[in-house]
Amino acid sequence: MRDYLLLAGPFFLLLIAVELWLCRRHRRRDYRLNDAISNVSTSLLMQLAMIVGRGVIVAAYVGVYERFRVTNFSADQAATWIACFLGVDIAYYWFHRLSHEVNFLWAAHVVHHQSEDYNLSVALRQSTLQPFFSAIFYWPLALLGFPPVVFFGCAAFNTIYQFWLHTQLIGSLGPLETILVTPSHHRVHHGRNPIYIDRNHGGTLILWDRLFGTFERETESVAYGITKPLASWNPIWANSHYWIELFQTASLTRAPLDRLRTFLKPPGWFPPDLGGFQPPPQIGKDPSKFDRPYPAKLARYALLQFVVLAVATIALSLWVDDSFSPVKLVGMGLIAWGLVDLGALFEGQAWGFRSEMARVVSTPLATLALLSGSMAWGLTLGLGLGVPLCLLWCPRNGSTPNGQDRQSIPAARR
Repeated sequence: MRDYLLLAGPFFLLLIAVELWLCRRHRRRDYRLNDAISNVSTSLLMQLAMIVGRGVIVAAYVGVYERFRVTNFSADQAATWIACFLGVDIAYYWFHRLSHEVNFLWAAHVVHHQSEDYNLSVALRQSTLQPFFSAIFYWPLALLGFPPVVFFGCAAFNTIYQFWLHTQLIGSLGPLETILVTPSHHRVHHGRNPIYIDRNHGGTLILWDRLFGTFERETESVAYGITKPLASWNPIWANSHYWIELFQTASLTRAPLDRLRTFLKPPGWFPPDLGGFQPPPQIGKDPSKFDRPYPAKLARYALLQFVVLAVATIALSLWVDDSFSPVKLVGMGLIAWGLVDLGALFEGQAWGFRSEMARVVSTPLATLALLSGSMAWGLTLGLGLGVPLCLLWCPRNGSTPNGQDRQSIPAARR
């Protein structure tokens, strides 16, 4: 099945560049390099997971369709596409809404809401696990008999449509606000203001939010992010921190049923013996963002290495080969290693420089060992340039990390 989202990637990056240019032209501070790289890093991790998982997701839908469908819809009929589009949109609404109302689903969705900025790069900030959880919500469409080619086409459109919603440069769109999800609606959805939490879950049509009582207009300035800020640029920590918090909470409560409820209750719920429900805090007039100053040479180095990692991810994703081949698995590991290192360098972690040096040395050696012929030597030479670049541009930052205790139980989990 064609990966429409991967093919749309270059257009997404082009639009991000255009938005960045507009922000600089109008002296807006909608972008920070560390945050933008962190956003896209989570997307690259998801793409790595999809190298293995995409086939599973497609096979599951096809299996339900071929074995259990109750009727047949023709892919040649316009009515089939329209009905499937509506079915995908309402299925997405309920998956999205429940992902904000059930803790274990929120753990697979929280990544998308962690950025404290709001720009087109945030659209690419995605959880590694979310595609596996969301796939189940679309199986009823397979049962109804919507052909896979129709479903995956409509699902791709639903996802691609949402990309442009992640911008502050577009205001109200007048009458369209009553029918379609717009940037204004989606800014509300990303707000951690108490009046905005769990609002505007629609993907393409805002009608579902209006129908099911989850609609909210943009009336006050939006504070973006989650109520307990992530305070990290590490993409693996971004995907795992909430799961760790849930298991910590479940292990601390004394009631066996409350251990299960920890995963099934809404975010913010805690067992009675751990203090009970804790509402989201109020937002101050000028909420601060997690940030850390970094030298210009780190920005240059990180941007160059990030481009290399992104190109490598796309190449691995498009490589038609055994998904479990050693070359792909090692490549996936090296890319994930690089993304974690970039986050550590931006955080000022003491181990970041040492880890990055080890990675840039290991990458060409692994390439030479796994590939053969002129391709291996060419890639080894190219990747080997990372060693002197790392020495020249990557600062030895031995300062302390952000200082937040990642092991503590949050005062408010959202």
